[in-house]
Amino acid sequence: MESGESLPLIRPAVGSDGHAVYVLDHRCWSPVSDVSERPDPPTEDSTAFGDERHRPEHMLVAERQGPDGPEIVGWVRVVQSIPLPSNAHIRSIQGLCVAPEMRGHGLGRRLVDAALEKARAEGARRVTLRVLGWNAVARALYEKAGFTVTGVQPEEFLLAGEYADDVLMGIQL
Repeated sequence: MESGESLPLIRPAVGSDGHAVYVLDHRCWSPVSDVSERPDPPTEDSTAFGDERHRPEHMLVAERQGPDGPEIVGWVRVVQSIPLPSNAHIRSIQGLCVAPEMRGHGLGRRLVDAALEKARAEGARRVTLRVLGWNAVARALYEKAGFTVTGVQPEEFLLAGEYADDVLMGIQL
């Protein structure tokens, strides 16, 4: 972000954001932070909103004014991970992405804070997430936002030939 540039607006996603979110997700994919395979390269029909668990209402996006108009430069996905009435008070952050050129300017923290507000507005009492043990930047971000480690699944994933711990974190609202 350049000096004097306004902060990106964080807003609820809409269906027409699906392609931009997919493109950003593909651009930011890394074995440091992702347990799934790299998404296919974007086509004109690519969208991040392809099934019942990936819908616009689950996502907040960060949008800034680019040279060609508004552009999505970050997103966070907040869902009820276990779709049962007995778990309706829990939300889970299931993905956070910040464009490389926007990192280090507080946008990740703003997205996490917005996700916590979204969860509160939906009546959640707690927010959980999972992060790879070796993803020190993400872990530090979540800890600064007040999340604490609630468990570790050692060597839960084999990524790029190395085992990675799955670190469970949570925050009481």
